[in-house]
Amino acid sequence: MKVSQRLREDADNIWKRIIEHPFVLELYSGSLPIDKFKFYILQDYNYLISAIKNISIISSRADSVEAMREIIEILWLESVSEFKGYEEFLEKLGYTIEDAVNVEPIPVNVSYISFLLSTSSLKSYAESITSLLPCFWSYAEIAEYHKDKLRKNGNSLYTEWAAVYLSEPYLNLVERMKKLVDNAGKEFSYKKLKKTFITASRYEYMYWDAIYNMHTWPV
Repeated sequence: MKVSQRLREDADNIWKRIIEHPFVLELYSGSLPIDKFKFYILQDYNYLISAIKNISIISSRADSVEAMREIIEILWLESVSEFKGYEEFLEKLGYTIEDAVNVEPIPVNVSYISFLLSTSSLKSYAESITSLLPCFWSYAEIAEYHKDKLRKNGNSLYTEWAAVYLSEPYLNLVERMKKLVDNAGKEFSYKKLKKTFITASRYEYMYWDAIYNMHTWPV
């Protein structure tokens, strides 16, 4: 069994909760209140900025020139495709890029990014690339699981957003990420990779939950 598949199976209980989270269910069915979606878009744009920096760090720590090139290409694809999509959504929702950049990240956003940056800076390359996988992969799996709901979704804004994660370019990106993890994990401690993957998966769940409940700082 490939390392990525083994990791996915070990995190299955967390991923089931992610896939069935109210935010996800309501977004794909079209019933999610627009204020929650706006909250998500603003927070996630902020997350993406830090995520791009994080991928840059990981590329410099790759264990081969081939892996470095692959991560740099993923970095470019992520920065061009997903950023462009989010900038278009910001405009449709009445926001500017400056509005998104100036939004204060909520606690789970700060914590998640801190985990990713500390992993890429202080841990091994194998752990670093593994920490990225749940974010990329879970979005694709959510979209696949709920694609029937999406066909009946009458909210064009939500269907447009979700369609990205069913697209061939995005699915290819996920497969490339999985392959990087598989290659990096061949000769590495599975126990450490599992800990990293589980932690990142938990953050994915916590992120959806905090966004849905619009959890901000207490004071």
